[in-house]
Amino acid sequence: MFSPQPWHHGNITRSTAEDLLSKAGKDGSFLLRDSESIQGAYALCVLYQNCVYTYRILPNDDKKLSVQASEGVPIRFFSALPDLVEAYYKENMGLITHLQYAVQKEEEPPEEEPEPLSLPPQLPPRNIFSNDSKESHSDPPRGTDRGTEPTRPSISDTYFQRLQQIDISNLPEDHQKSIQDYFRASVCLDAEQVQNGNLTLPHFKKLTQSICKNLNSEIARTLPSFEALQKVLDQPLSPGAGRLRTQLSADANPSVAFRLEQLTKLIQSIEDKTKNAVFEFSGYDGGHRNSLIPPVTFEVKSDSLGISNKMYLKVDVEGGKVYFKKSKDGPEDKYFVHNKILQLVKSQKMHNRLVLVVETEKGKTQSKDFVFDDTKKREGFCQLLQQMKNKHSGKPEPDMITIFVGTWNMGNANPPQNITSWFQSRGQGKTHDDTANQIPHDIYVIGTQEDPLGEKEWIETIRGALRDITNISFKQIATQTLWSIRIVVLAKPEHENRFSHIFSDSVKTGIANALGNKGAVGVSFMFNRTSFGFVNSHLTSGSEKKLRRNQNYVSILRFLNLGDKKVNPFDITHRFTHLFWLGDLNYRVDLPSNEAENIVMKIKQQQYQELLARDQLNIERGEDKVFLEYVEEEITFAPTYRFERDTRERYAYTKAKATGTKYNLPSWCDRVLRKSYPWVHVVCNSYGCTNDIMTSDHSPVFATFDVGVTSQFVSKNDLSKDAQGAIKILNCVAVLCTKSKTKFFIEYHSSCLEKFVRSPDGENQEMKEGSIKVRFAGQVELTPIIADPEYLLDQHILICIKSTDSDESYGEGCVALRSAESSYTEFSIKLTHHGECTGWLTGAIQLPKSEGKQTEKLYDFIKVGDDPGAGKGKAGDNTKMSSSVLATDISNPNYMGVGYKSNIQASGSIICQRTGASKDMTHGNISPKKTSYDHATSSPTAKTSNPIPEDGQPPEMFDNPLYGSMSGSRGAKDHHPPPDALFAFPKPTDFDSDRQPPVPTPRFRSYTCSETKPQSSSSTNLSMSSLLPQSITKKPVVPSRSEGGMIGPNRPPVPVKFRPGQTQEPQTKPRDYRDSSELPSKIRPQTRAGQTKDVHSETPPLKMGRQLK
Repeated sequence: MFSPQPWHHGNITRSTAEDLLSKAGKDGSFLLRDSESIQGAYALCVLYQNCVYTYRILPNDDKKLSVQASEGVPIRFFSALPDLVEAYYKENMGLITHLQYAVQKEEEPPEEEPEPLSLPPQLPPRNIFSNDSKESHSDPPRGTDRGTEPTRPSISDTYFQRLQQIDISNLPEDHQKSIQDYFRASVCLDAEQVQNGNLTLPHFKKLTQSICKNLNSEIARTLPSFEALQKVLDQPLSPGAGRLRTQLSADANPSVAFRLEQLTKLIQSIEDKTKNAVFEFSGYDGGHRNSLIPPVTFEVKSDSLGISNKMYLKVDVEGGKVYFKKSKDGPEDKYFVHNKILQLVKSQKMHNRLVLVVETEKGKTQSKDFVFDDTKKREGFCQLLQQMKNKHSGKPEPDMITIFVGTWNMGNANPPQNITSWFQSRGQGKTHDDTANQIPHDIYVIGTQEDPLGEKEWIETIRGALRDITNISFKQIATQTLWSIRIVVLAKPEHENRFSHIFSDSVKTGIANALGNKGAVGVSFMFNRTSFGFVNSHLTSGSEKKLRRNQNYVSILRFLNLGDKKVNPFDITHRFTHLFWLGDLNYRVDLPSNEAENIVMKIKQQQYQELLARDQLNIERGEDKVFLEYVEEEITFAPTYRFERDTRERYAYTKAKATGTKYNLPSWCDRVLRKSYPWVHVVCNSYGCTNDIMTSDHSPVFATFDVGVTSQFVSKNDLSKDAQGAIKILNCVAVLCTKSKTKFFIEYHSSCLEKFVRSPDGENQEMKEGSIKVRFAGQVELTPIIADPEYLLDQHILICIKSTDSDESYGEGCVALRSAESSYTEFSIKLTHHGECTGWLTGAIQLPKSEGKQTEKLYDFIKVGDDPGAGKGKAGDNTKMSSSVLATDISNPNYMGVGYKSNIQASGSIICQRTGASKDMTHGNISPKKTSYDHATSSPTAKTSNPIPEDGQPPEMFDNPLYGSMSGSRGAKDHHPPPDALFAFPKPTDFDSDRQPPVPTPRFRSYTCSETKPQSSSSTNLSMSSLLPQSITKKPVVPSRSEGGMIGPNRPPVPVKFRPGQTQEPQTKPRDYRDSSELPSKIRPQTRAGQTKDVHSETPPLKMGRQLK
């Protein structure tokens, strides 16, 4: 190994190296960095004529280093990097120019005063000598200021004193003597054994065996009886008992804990088998007494001939029926079986209204319109019916699962006895209705920070809480711990065999990236054919250390080793169909410390939007500095840090330190974000925090999701006919943010390909300051392992643009093949690398034409629309039935994954600026102004966006019960303007002047819905906000006064409250807005000067934290 040199910059990124050389500005400036593509290799970066040239330095088998330089130049080998660099100061060595000016490594800012580390528990003092030992009383060395301090007591003294303070008179005399003997002398002998490398504590083991002598004999006497009982109950005879007996007898002296654990498992198994045998013999089917989900009754209103009638809907998930009753205790003679309930259509205008599309006895479809007490009741009803559909679908493998994601900084304190509210999503924010609390999720992912418990103890605590809620014993899938940062994954027992390719890893980001008090742990796995990744991180604390947190994020992104190792060019943001990032991210509300009292007042008044506008994470995401293209559900709960412990009524925002008072302003430190492949189904059902778990200064945060999954594909086509066709990628043009002077090529990766495919080298067409345009002429054909079009529509192509000189990635992206369902589609995707925006790629994709009807997905059961007459077609004619609720809004980039090129003139250049000026191209949802409880998020088949209510009302801020009702303060609420949704695309001339811009073709599919009818071809040329991805706010297509719901080209939309002939539905009693997702109409964002009052304007709102223009 060579000594560190100032020109060796370690594992900095390629873009950072280019920035450093650009600052140097002299031809011949150079630096070395570690290679991103080959372990143990280096990259020599040289600046010449404002371009950066990169040369790989590779080691051979003898660890000799050589430079890959120009052809025809003899290869020279060097033993160390300093010798190599010294040699290339000479001219004519094969480089673009000889090395002249070494770019020095920038000195890192000194670490500020670290916070107290949550180190692992400390061992007792290593003074193993007894009380009468001479060494323990030796004089201290001269010259120390501790000469007058008393000698630290020995380990024997320490524990023997503790023993004397405990009343053990009620213990058996032989047990008393054994314990006293151990702490008087034997504990010192065990300490000596540990110092000599023996960690078995033999004397302590002897003590436990002595105490458990009778217990051991009792287990030995009891175990054979239970084994015999199990043999009787096993049909056929289970080999498990024999293996257990052999295992116990093989170990001549098994631990008591092991034998108790085996005995406990055996007794539980016997109890379960006995119950099953008795129930089966007596004909008892389990009934509702032992159902996982008991029947739930909802009170609703139904309109019949203009008359509102009260009704009751009883949902029996286990029985697969929905009963329609006129009274709560009325007869249950009228019901619909699960397979006769075709679809649920949720109204966007009235958030407590729902349409059930059912099939009648005569084979016709009928719509039934119901109004629930509030939005949460409607959502609870929908979740129960979705669960019923999933349970009785008859599909061998699920195509939708539910996932619970929770994060909690435990504050190094043991949890309370009851933590079930966390797993039931009860508390503040977007929460579950009580009727849906008993629905078990398929997967639970729990991340903790500053966790004081042992791994086994914490897992059993979680499993016990889930058992109390669901009566299910969840299986442990994976766990990973880094110091006190931990992630645990549990799943239903029925899914255990669906998990594969399980990986876990951790990254330290503490001081000098060497300490694990800060960092991340991660777990990844395959659920059938869908890949998942979960990252739990604890980032640097301190309001002023925002940049350090950003660096933590990039380090975790680069070095957390999860997922498929075949896709090495891609970091974890592209390796998984679904990636969830949770934890104590420690981003703070960026306000002066003298604003503390004002912040607390705004929290009590639930004026969260003003504080979220100053949230550091929102600001950094808005500037594309961290979490590019991640999505976070809207925050409608109070800051989760920093509370006084044992209460949630007061924030402890001051902390006395030796250097003065430190302020920890109330902040949303604990977050859950996600990033999924385009065109996949993801719906967030809850996002909030608990109110009743108060042992820490943080509140636990929960989020639940409905997630679409895929399984092994079975074609419905004739297998005798060979499916023909390939995936064609055409006319790709890339704009890369780089000063490198090199050639580029594209690598295509996908699970539907046998191996990755490389394109021919591209042609560098023009070079602008800090960017380069590369054209990849012709087409690339990808041959899938299965050519069935239905299979391909669920697949994704990962794209990586690499350089020919260093084989390093300059940008990665993902294209969903479902976006090319209309056979030929042009796309435009953002390229990222190591968390930075590095450019754009445009092109076209073509698939084999699909024949036949596609298989319906379970998640297509719930749609969003406004037409109560949906579904009046004939039975089985799904296209007709759903024609009135088809979705036409294609503005959601989170599931589109592609931006359609059009003749829209972009307002900005395509060149990415790493300084944060690329905010016009962000996909990320900074602070989404979405309506609460909307399922219209990221669905590949229901292309609706999360709407804003037509009256412009923001989502409800639920009352914090600890601060009392907010009814008196809401009227004065100062809402911050919604964030910016501007998504700047390049002008067509920036890419290809001779290519005609395509016209986006909305995809219509059965059971999709929207609030308008399909648009005609004459109206496809809409404004930017209706065609381009809207990442911040998702405005619905609002029907105009015309009967068809179309907005004419020369007729501006009219706000609802000014439309003639349209009246609001009367309310029979005052609304309690604490129980719904709506706010009184008087609470609306105030219109600023110069801002139009038309709530339907298609001009995207501006980002939070930016000045209005």
